[in-house]
Amino acid sequence: MKKNALLSVSDKTGIVELAKALHELGIGLMSTGGTAKALAQAGLPVREISDVTGFPEMLDGRVKTLHPKVHGGLLARRDVDSHRASLLSHDIETIDFLIVNLYPFEATVAKPGCTLDEAIENIDIGGPAMVRSAAKNWKDVAVVTDPAQYAGLVQELQAQGALSDATRFALSVAAFNRIAQYDAAISNYLSSYQSDGTLAAFPGQNNGNFVKVQDLRYGENPHQYAAFYRDLHPAPGSLVTGMQRQGKELSYNNLADADAAWECVKSFATPACVIVKHANPCGVALGQHALEAYQKAFKTDPTSAFGGIIAFNCPVDLATVQALMGQFMEVLIAPGFDEDALQLLATKPNVRVLQIGLPPGGNTPWLQGRNAIDVKRVGSGLLMQSADLHVLTLADLKVVTQRQPTPEQLQDLLFAWTVATYVKSNAIVFCRDGMTYGVGAGQMSRLDSARIASIKAEAAGLSLKGTVVASDAFFPFRDGLDVVAEAGATCVIQPGGSMRDQEVIDAANERGVAMVFSGVRHFRH
Repeated sequence: MKKNALLSVSDKTGIVELAKALHELGIGLMSTGGTAKALAQAGLPVREISDVTGFPEMLDGRVKTLHPKVHGGLLARRDVDSHRASLLSHDIETIDFLIVNLYPFEATVAKPGCTLDEAIENIDIGGPAMVRSAAKNWKDVAVVTDPAQYAGLVQELQAQGALSDATRFALSVAAFNRIAQYDAAISNYLSSYQSDGTLAAFPGQNNGNFVKVQDLRYGENPHQYAAFYRDLHPAPGSLVTGMQRQGKELSYNNLADADAAWECVKSFATPACVIVKHANPCGVALGQHALEAYQKAFKTDPTSAFGGIIAFNCPVDLATVQALMGQFMEVLIAPGFDEDALQLLATKPNVRVLQIGLPPGGNTPWLQGRNAIDVKRVGSGLLMQSADLHVLTLADLKVVTQRQPTPEQLQDLLFAWTVATYVKSNAIVFCRDGMTYGVGAGQMSRLDSARIASIKAEAAGLSLKGTVVASDAFFPFRDGLDVVAEAGATCVIQPGGSMRDQEVIDAANERGVAMVFSGVRHFRH
């Protein structure tokens, strides 16, 4: 019995070439509308679907494949006698290959100014119905939903004359995944639509789509299961777009810490190094080049840096790797590596080396390559929020003390503020000359964070005299200001907004400390 293929695509990339290959393999071609026209213009013998069904396309193309001669040809099981008999009695041909991609709903609603009517008209009905029929009957029908699948399909047919069960099943899974993604996009859009024609920031029903990258050996602890997923359409420059150049398999904790390091380091416009331990930066610095940035970052807390994750926002050369070889590190991240640097790293095969391209626009502190929405799992639910993407500029700063920051201190304040954004709350960060001098993180009391930062600096042999300090939230009392001033800080940045702001300002004036308000809080739980 001659096999048939039904081709009906919105994205016509590669469709003529695919149809030619199928025709050369002796497979009959059926098609619809614009696809049929494209194939006919290419000189291919194609039958319009209306000729197959005996029923014209109608309602401006809304109804063309919703017909028993289409779905019967897709759903009939070839190994069931009664199915074959039904096909014969109703003059239904089998459809053995279905090549469909859907109306571009996602692209349509992504366009500025898209109206509800435009969105509705780009909801495909017949396409998903056919895809589901074919995917359900995968043992007899191959369903192709993406032009990226064309080459593999043709190659296997030419080599073997037929597709394996494994291939047809894989195509079926991909097809059901595509339908799930499509329906999720429609649900997200329509449940965001409001009566005034605007879209709510969060849909009435959230339908996330994530694709598994890999199973992980375990989660945060060995008794936990884990897997790594990526967004359906990852942002350029994000962690999941990276390529592992060498090393052991990345663990759950490796990935979490690597993300913290990478998100922080790509916030800086000049060469920077970030060392992360247990999701907190323990050393951050700017430099003229990668080596200088690393040397300064390492000085902040050599003890915590042991076994840490090290990230750069600039290419890593041999001299930098030579310096790194003296430190035990779990993961090394950069947008590029010199070849001789990679050769030296290969002598430490357990080190996981990740190469991640910077977002479009290059090495800038702006907001490319970042999640738009942050999600936290709670008991039987999700907390969702817009990501903390606020970028502070000098123009945003409000000096509230008698003492004015120097131009150098203002630059260090912006640096310290950026670092504090990536430190778990309560966060206190001492900095000077584009380098962290002490980091206090994740304490229930801001006072404790300040004291820990001072202890860390002392342990590293660093003097806090003349440093600037960033506090991710306001000082509720003057005691926090007193602690950082006693440690040696001469300039402070904090959000302000406390009912006791004046008390803290008075304390700063009393101690001769310059203080600026950012007007923005950066809690990170």
